[in-house]
Amino acid sequence: MSEKETFVASAIWLFDSVCVLCDTAVQYTLDHEKAPTIRFISIQSKEGQRIARDHGIDPENADTFLFIENGRALARSDGVIALSRHLNGPFSLLRFGWLVPRFLRDFAYNLVARNRYRLFGKRAGCRPVTPETRARFTLAEAA
Repeated sequence: MSEKETFVASAIWLFDSVCVLCDTAVQYTLDHEKAPTIRFISIQSKEGQRIARDHGIDPENADTFLFIENGRALARSDGVIALSRHLNGPFSLLRFGWLVPRFLRDFAYNLVARNRYRLFGKRAGCRPVTPETRARFTLAEAA
């Protein structure tokens, strides 16, 4: 049985694969995940665009990632908090973010999200995935 056949996701992370901040967060997650159970879907992929539209996100002008867990879609700071529950390391402490009122969390999230390309940069595409993690990714098809 191949890795793709044996992998079962407990959560899905819809991310912007050309955003350096987003790609760095994905790489951090791969290195600090408690168990390899998150499936990563590029919003630039056909599947990612469909999922984005299904959840009211414009895939051409996305300013948030989407974290789907147990059939529930979580965006902005709620998605970050849900993601952090899957992590070890210092960013796992973000799970306590629920202590901060959502309007403040989302204000900070939106500020960074709107300026992420200017602050962190943009790539032509995703960093190549390793053979060990390939089954966990749906990336944009090459043009």
